[in-house]
Amino acid sequence: MNRDQFFLRPNVVAEPLVDGWYAWAHLIPPATLARNLTGRHLKIMESYIQAPETHEAAVKNPKLLGGPFMDFGKRSVEQVQRLHQRTQNERRPLIALSRAIERLDALLRERAAGASLESLYAEVPNELKGYVELVYDLNNHPSFRLIEPLLYKSPYYNCGLQSVVLSEINGDDRPFVLSTPRLEDAEDTLRLQIPFASEQFDHLFRLKRQPAPLEEIQDSLGLDSKGDAKLRALLTPEPPSLYRQYAGEGARWRYFGHACILLETRGISVLLDPVLSYSYESDISRYTYDDLPEVIDYVLITHNHQDHILFETLLQLRHRIRHIVVPRNNGGALQDPSLRLILEKCGFRNVIDVSEMEEIAFDQGSITALPFLGEHGDLNVLSKAAYLLRLDNHKLIFAADSCNISPEMYRHVHREVGNVDALFVGMECDGAPVSWIYGPLLTQRLERDKDHSRRLAGSNYDRAMAIVEQFHCKEVYVYAMGQEPWLNHVMSIKYTEQSNPIIQSNRLIETCLSRGITAERLFGEKEILLH
Repeated sequence: MNRDQFFLRPNVVAEPLVDGWYAWAHLIPPATLARNLTGRHLKIMESYIQAPETHEAAVKNPKLLGGPFMDFGKRSVEQVQRLHQRTQNERRPLIALSRAIERLDALLRERAAGASLESLYAEVPNELKGYVELVYDLNNHPSFRLIEPLLYKSPYYNCGLQSVVLSEINGDDRPFVLSTPRLEDAEDTLRLQIPFASEQFDHLFRLKRQPAPLEEIQDSLGLDSKGDAKLRALLTPEPPSLYRQYAGEGARWRYFGHACILLETRGISVLLDPVLSYSYESDISRYTYDDLPEVIDYVLITHNHQDHILFETLLQLRHRIRHIVVPRNNGGALQDPSLRLILEKCGFRNVIDVSEMEEIAFDQGSITALPFLGEHGDLNVLSKAAYLLRLDNHKLIFAADSCNISPEMYRHVHREVGNVDALFVGMECDGAPVSWIYGPLLTQRLERDKDHSRRLAGSNYDRAMAIVEQFHCKEVYVYAMGQEPWLNHVMSIKYTEQSNPIIQSNRLIETCLSRGITAERLFGEKEILLH
């Protein structure tokens, strides 16, 4: 019996899928999955089948990056046709759920005018009966609340649609995840048709650091002979590079790209918005999975966009995470599914949800959730928070994509928390229109001028500078700009020196430096010691 020990290769990419599409947070809850299926997936597939050459040309046009175009060329029409047909045939319950949401929304617009809603419960579409509450706001505008825990227990939630595809990766380019499905397995990929919540993934991803015998690995995944052969190609007897735990005085933070930052002291580790690169040869110096500690005490998620809560990363780290902290929300709004419920359905048993100004204390400091305005197209979304992190005598604010549209709010926050040492602020200040993410959830077409006025945008120079001045920051770091190439598959942003976010962030950095404030736009990797 061969008892040689094997690791998972450091360049093995693990893409989580829901029904063949890259898994992001709106593809886990049944209602948002249903709406994305009808409002995004089927429409993109139909467009591609009708005119694959249009898609082929569009993905080569930098101005159309991130648009609804499949990155296949013309070669995959038959496969997309099969996926389209299978979706129509096998996802009829989800399609019916999506149509029921449209009918319920129309019913409320037409019939709810301020009088009691009780009589309308009998007219709720059958697919939604017992899963919604009908409500008014204080101005008699009707709406409905999804009872999310019941929907997860309904036939609409099918964890059998979940899988993870393993393959080796040696470069940064991958097709954009919102518009390009992952088709039938290629010879060099291994598809694991296993629900995300399964502990089998914890056993698999421990192989990044802890080796196991080949037979044990094969048994844990239950593969056939063909799968076993594919698995062996993804394993290596070579151990990964040794991670050195931070053992210095004070603290250290490291930038891993986008909004992902690791803070460590001798006794605590905190990781924000984990979006990580794999290990392979590159011209850009970067930290990877190999540069994370064995145990991560707290993972903080700022908001529910695909570049800040990435299941591809989270599933690989789940066995290392002691606590994962998310903004609290259980309001049942279609556009704002509960992050706690999503993560629990994906196998996380250690979720802490926090409200604005709520604090989590630990021996060497604390984590405080701060209000987060903007960047959500004026939709009522509660699943967003900036974080104040106190480590010993250091205070750092991670504002993510918060847009300072109401400076008075930060004045109130400053009154409570005082000055801070360092600010991390996103300045993707143009932003996509609200329909880019939330379009499939809308039951009525949003006029183009209104759509483009409601941007998913962070702070510009004036708004970011106001935060710097309000908190008397000693250091300012612009981050979450989506420029690292290993973010291409979830961001599709290409800036030049003439791009407004670059101009605005350059101006912020120049102003800060002229005032003696340390300032930098982060890219690739960065390490700072806090003494």
